[in-house]
Amino acid sequence: MQRLLLEKLLIWKDKPVRKPLLIDGARQTGKTYLLQSLLGDTFGHVLRIDFLESPEMADAFAGSLAPEDVLTNLELLTGQVFNPETDLLILDEIGECPRAVTALKYFAEKAPQMYVVASGSNIGLLNSFPVGKVEQHNLRPLTFREFLIASGENALIKAFETQANSAAAHAKLFEKLTDYYFTGGMPEAVQTWFDMAEHSIVERVQAVSKIHSDLVSGYLRDFGKYSGKVDAALIEAVFRNVPSQLSIVMDESVKRFRFKGVHERKSRYSEFESALTWLEKCRLILKNYPVDGTPRCPLAAYQKDNQVKLFLFDVGLLNHMLGVSYKMIKQQGYEYKGFVAENFVQQEFAAQGLDPTFSWSDARAEIEFIVADDEGNIVPVEVKSGKRTRAKSLQSYITKCSPHKTIKLTGTQGSFPIEQTHIVLPLYYSEYVVSQHIKQ
Repeated sequence: MQRLLLEKLLIWKDKPVRKPLLIDGARQTGKTYLLQSLLGDTFGHVLRIDFLESPEMADAFAGSLAPEDVLTNLELLTGQVFNPETDLLILDEIGECPRAVTALKYFAEKAPQMYVVASGSNIGLLNSFPVGKVEQHNLRPLTFREFLIASGENALIKAFETQANSAAAHAKLFEKLTDYYFTGGMPEAVQTWFDMAEHSIVERVQAVSKIHSDLVSGYLRDFGKYSGKVDAALIEAVFRNVPSQLSIVMDESVKRFRFKGVHERKSRYSEFESALTWLEKCRLILKNYPVDGTPRCPLAAYQKDNQVKLFLFDVGLLNHMLGVSYKMIKQQGYEYKGFVAENFVQQEFAAQGLDPTFSWSDARAEIEFIVADDEGNIVPVEVKSGKRTRAKSLQSYITKCSPHKTIKLTGTQGSFPIEQTHIVLPLYYSEYVVSQHIKQ
């Protein structure tokens, strides 16, 4: 299974000197696989330390944090010889060992020639962090492009990468998109889906659903284990309410998250702020901030923390938590499930570095996303999940804000206009909105 983040890691490897690499991301998004199997395969020798699996390895960092002393201790504890000039050191689940986190600073300052990488699913919860001393990346669930690569269907991958605009390509890509709505991008779910391609659809669906169930159960356990001073029950209440509130809107735009009724005797944003922050730092939710009036750069200036839309970090887990079956997805084509398409686009944008995102509302008109390009222009992006593509809200935005460009993502084939002013793209090409039509 390929991960596109590997390209950035190989650039890091080829630098003459480098800061330690830190990979953040939700649990089970494939951080260890990325570092050990993909990046590790480009090294002759890899020494991997997992502080969750082997907590005794923290002893290597108990005394001096000078790189040479740490390496000596690691060699003694593991019985492996490590060459700091050529070998890769992986510090997995580094959040379990605060001293190892601190040590990254000394690796950056005293051993910039070394290949040191660290990962963790609770990086955002750390009390101390070596700011400016690491190169940090976030590994998210597989994007739709990575899902297609995992399929091994080379002709379809080529059609996607060349942005083919034919009826045949559209039928195949939209079919894969609805498969992705079911599996989501969690690596184990995707791997199982394609590994069981020769099994019956019932068996494949059951296997993936079991993985989704186990993942959700694991996240719920983590709330109690890592919540610290934050109320674990409050975290769980918000986490469960994200899918349920998304599903209410059906074919309308996703609404602002309502705090009333989420948890007994709590109804104000200030009472939920700690739980929201915890979920965001653990990469389990994605935020979108609505903007009123005529938006201008920087969009973050319009951000109001107590007025926010919340999305789940993985569309497959979203459907699982709502009890939506694979059969329902395929039969309905999700023509009226606008919130699923919106969650999908939110994920694709986040993978392109748009996190948080912003939206626009005015009276009864709503635009799901507004994005600033590299020249400070605001580009509206409307999401239409099915074949009904009449864009009254988009026309309202054009009338009031006079954008130089508009983009509409739909369940249809798309028009790809030559003038590139009013662009219509099929939903599965969402990643190209940022990389080609916004060009930040």
